[in-house]
This record gives sequence, structure tokens and C-alpha cells, in this order.
Amino acid sequence: METVREYLAARAIDELHIPVTPVLLGKGEALFAGLDLDALGYRVASQEAGENAVHLTIVRGD
Repeated sequence: METVREYLAARAIDELHIPVTPVLLGKGEALFAGLDLDALGYRVASQEAGENAVHLTIVRGD
């Protein structure tokens, strides 16, 4: 997760697809901890509810 946060902070990711499922597997790690995605120019481009997950697409605007 730390690597993904570093790439997001460096604005090196153009598009990120994240499936979100309602499953708790231990303590976990917050993907966006310490990041202000709005300030970095990221936004949620789409969200689609699937049968087992919600699929988020986050994009970087220029």
C-alpha cells in the first residue's frame, strides 16, 4: 500500500481501478492515509455497483 501512496503523491498514476467489497479481514491498512486526493488533482470518474463489489475508477485531471 505504501508504494501506491507514494505513486499517488508523486502524481505518477493516471487512472486507478479499485474494487471495494464489504469484507473485514483483520486490521487492514488505509489506502489513502495522509493523502489529499483533491489537492493532488484526483477525482472519482466512475462508480459502478457490481454483484459483489463497488468498482471505483479514480483519475488524475491535468
